[in-house]
Amino acid sequence: MTPSIVGALLVLGAFTGVAAGLLGIGGGMLMVPFMSMVLDRIGVPHDEVVKVAIATSLTTIVFTSASSVRAHHARGAVRWDVVRALAPGILAGSLLGAQLAHAAPGRLLAAFFGLFVAWSALKMLVGRPPSPERGLPGTPGMVAAGGAIGALSALLGAGGAFITVPFLVRRNVPMIVAVASSAACGFPIALAGAIGYAWAGRDVPLPPGTVGYVYLPALACISAASVTTAPFGAWLAHRTPTATLKKVFAGLLAALAAYMVSRALRG
Repeated sequence: MTPSIVGALLVLGAFTGVAAGLLGIGGGMLMVPFMSMVLDRIGVPHDEVVKVAIATSLTTIVFTSASSVRAHHARGAVRWDVVRALAPGILAGSLLGAQLAHAAPGRLLAAFFGLFVAWSALKMLVGRPPSPERGLPGTPGMVAAGGAIGALSALLGAGGAFITVPFLVRRNVPMIVAVASSAACGFPIALAGAIGYAWAGRDVPLPPGTVGYVYLPALACISAASVTTAPFGAWLAHRTPTATLKKVFAGLLAALAAYMVSRALRG
């Protein structure tokens, strides 16, 4: 990689670390579009670019989520009972999602990424207030929810907050607790997804420096920067009004959705 690309990845890592701590998103929603631009420049085959971007972004979340959740846990914001209930489904869904992404055409994957993220942004902006009586489901419902979160997160290269946060908020979990708990869920999502992508892409011809679909030089740059800045994002989250957090979350998702849909349309 050239010095300019290394610098761009370090800046991206720093920004996504703040976003991980602030919004619980693990950075994947930011990294996939920007990583796609970088991978185009280093010669990754066009139809594999989005898959490598998703796999690499997902793997960085192993490190980013660990840093973010430590900061949230220190403030007592993580619902560990919720994390434990979702974890079995998350692990199974993440492994499955990586295999589905491997089988899908890159253009279709980019379109799915953009449209799903746009839907998530719309739900966050205009969603109805949750019913006061609505609580978390029982064990089967939590496992099923975890499976959906894991599979979609692995398909999209994200830490799952785009599903986990709205899911918890609609069940009357406070926004800051939903963000913190989502950050904790990001670790098993990323770990299982990274293993799945490394295995799925083991025979795909890609540039040097890849393990399966995971591009190690980008992983190193982004992880180093994001781990450093994630605690600042968590600190900021505890000082930001809930309404502002929702607007920032939704606006960010909408912008990234537009880019990925445009990429899919360009072919």
